[in-house]
Formats: sequence, structure tokens, C-alpha cells
Amino acid sequence: MQQMRSDFGFAKALRLLNAAQYRSVFNDNLVRSAHPHLLILARPNTLGHPRLGLVIAKKHVRNATDRNQIKRISRETFRLQQHQLPPLDTVVLARPGVGDLDKAALTKLLNKLWRKLAKRAHQAKQKP
Repeated sequence: MQQMRSDFGFAKALRLLNAAQYRSVFNDNLVRSAHPHLLILARPNTLGHPRLGLVIAKKHVRNATDRNQIKRISRETFRLQQHQLPPLDTVVLARPGVGDLDKAALTKLLNKLWRKLAKRAHQAKQKP
């Protein structure tokens, strides 16, 4: 029995893949969503769907399993929120202390930041 594919995947087209794509977000970020533990930078793209990049530095999260957990939760929240997001290239940056959050707190925080980012992107689009 074949399962039907959902529209909530995380295909290669939904990822920032090379340094030039990351650099464009860092240089031209028009929208940001910040918290003391995480920062999301974004810029509009012309693809019609959002894309995600992750920067979880060893400097801020020493343990590799904690870094991987942060990446997994970031990808999962993005995957579930992607249909509410406008077409943006986004980069999630870890800040000091993010490794101390448990899974539930991190998920809640990321969902809040994705909603804030979508709202700010919509407001930025309205401005001339």
C-alpha cells in the first residue's frame, strides 16, 4: 500500500545550500526576528517558497548532540510553519544559552519566532 505524500516535506529546494546563498541573507537581511537565545535573519526571494539555513556555532553550543538537537527542532518547526511563511531566505543563528533550553521550550520559542518573522515580513511588504 502506497502512502500519499504530504505537502510538509523538507526537500532540497527548501534549504540554503551554498555560501553565496548564506552571504546574501547576511548582507541583505530586511527582516529579523530576535530573542536572547536565537536570531532569525531573512530576505525576500523570488522562488515562491521559503528556504532555511542553519548556523549553530560550536562557540555557543559546545556539545554536538545539543547542536544536532537544535538543528532538528529548527528544521521541524520550519517544515510545519513553511506554508504560513512568505517566500523568504532565512538563517537561524544560535546565541549563547540556547543549549540550555529543553525540547519543549525550544520548539515553543521557534514557533513564536516564525510567527513574528511572518508578521514582520508582511508589514515590510506593505511599506513602499
